[in-house]
Amino acid sequence: MTMSVSRIAQAVAVKDLRIELRSRIVTNQVLPFSGLVMVMFAFALDSDDVLQGVAGGLVWLATIFSLFILVQRSFAIEVSDGALDSLRVAGVNPQGIFLGKSISLFVQLIALEVVLFLTAVVLYRVSLGGAGLVLLVTCVVSATAGLAFVGTLYGGLTAGARGRETLLPLLLLPVVAPVLISATRATEAAFTSNGVTVSEGWPWVAVLAVFAAVFGLGGLLSFGSLIEE
Repeated sequence: MTMSVSRIAQAVAVKDLRIELRSRIVTNQVLPFSGLVMVMFAFALDSDDVLQGVAGGLVWLATIFSLFILVQRSFAIEVSDGALDSLRVAGVNPQGIFLGKSISLFVQLIALEVVLFLTAVVLYRVSLGGAGLVLLVTCVVSATAGLAFVGTLYGGLTAGARGRETLLPLLLLPVVAPVLISATRATEAAFTSNGVTVSEGWPWVAVLAVFAAVFGLGGLLSFGSLIEE
């Protein structure tokens, strides 16, 4: 009996998250790396006014750097033991694989971003009101969904390629630039940095939602052909 897409996605996501819980890559490597980036910027800029103005951009920059590590780790495991080829040969629906790996990546990124934003509040002394919090949560969910979809899509594209460790950032960085820009602007509005109001952040959230929808749909339609090549 063929498994449904939702059951495949659940199984793949649970498998990836269990691997992460055992290996603790996020807690032992990715999180310290991202935290170090935030601390280094705090010392380098050494100005509360400047830090408050660029806090949103620094959080999302650290998140995108961490995205490269997480995507490479996720697909390196699949390639090393031939799991991805086995799933493909077994006829497992690639849409379920795409959704499952995207969900796993989404959960890991959300956990990372929560820590990074708390770090920004403590180190950079940014302020966040009720309306700003709603905007920030919506921004984080939309941006993280987009990053998870595009990361999984390009991770599948480069999974079997030579030099994928350097190829992935080269291909992925230009694509996630709209997320970096839009999420930074929305986060600045949530923090009311640089004189920006909360209402000015919602159009940027709409851009993030469109980005996530486009790459989510694109991944569902093309992931199967990408991992077959």
